[in-house]
Amino acid sequence: MEDYLVRATAAQAQIRAFACTTRQTVEAARQAHNTSPVATAALGRLLAAGCMMGSMLKGEKDLLTLQISADGPMESATVTADTAGNVKGYVGNPMVILPANASGKLDVAGAVGSGMLRVIKDMGLKEPYVGQTSLQTGEIAEDLTYYFAASEQVPSCVGLGVLMEKDNTVRQAGGFIVQLMPFAEDAVIDRLEENLKEIQSVTALLEQGDTPRQILEKVLAGLEVVFTDTMPVRFLCSCSKERVEKALISLGRSQLQELIDEGEEIEVNCHFCGKKYTFSIDELKRLKEK
Repeated sequence: MEDYLVRATAAQAQIRAFACTTRQTVEAARQAHNTSPVATAALGRLLAAGCMMGSMLKGEKDLLTLQISADGPMESATVTADTAGNVKGYVGNPMVILPANASGKLDVAGAVGSGMLRVIKDMGLKEPYVGQTSLQTGEIAEDLTYYFAASEQVPSCVGLGVLMEKDNTVRQAGGFIVQLMPFAEDAVIDRLEENLKEIQSVTALLEQGDTPRQILEKVLAGLEVVFTDTMPVRFLCSCSKERVEKALISLGRSQLQELIDEGEEIEVNCHFCGKKYTFSIDELKRLKEK
């Protein structure tokens, strides 16, 4: 099944909600970066959040970036998403290995550690919007729940999960985000809270065969769900040799001359997808003349 996300409203637009399944997307990221299981789980959670939060943006060219900078052995994580379900990302240390946590699960919080979460929205304005909060647990879902409340003043519930196979490929991945509008009534809030108490983990729901639509039907049971949109999700990087050329040109003539004087071709790797671009001495000379 292809990855996708659904969008919905409930309780006569007092709630807006998103849910996604992202197994193929997270597996593509794992293969691109050769991430360890715990790094895959952390990056996969952030990728799921990114595709849903990217779909909240309005303009076709708007971009969302999620950044985690922390003191755990994973060091950092960055995910960028657009409004069309395209998402990409990487972690600072893809090979981090940790023992399971007290629950016997991948220790994402231990890999992440303490630090900051930044949400950057580039909406074509002079300056991007930047929101920043401290990490609360390092589990990512709880950290985003706190971000929405503290930075955007939107009461939200975020659920994210990645389940790995024994061969370290991705078995399940996905998530949901449910947000209350300012005019939400107490009765609606109470019903939502009761529903959330009954929800298992995201991966447990996916593992038992629930689709994103069925996940939201459970989260929003009794609240008159109206599904508004379905959108494909995929791991897609916009890098190209032309973009790398522009980056090299921005180094300036003197630095390019230093690379030329070394007398060997250079290799530039894309952080987001791991793709390698090679430039010969003649190509570097051409870029210098530009």
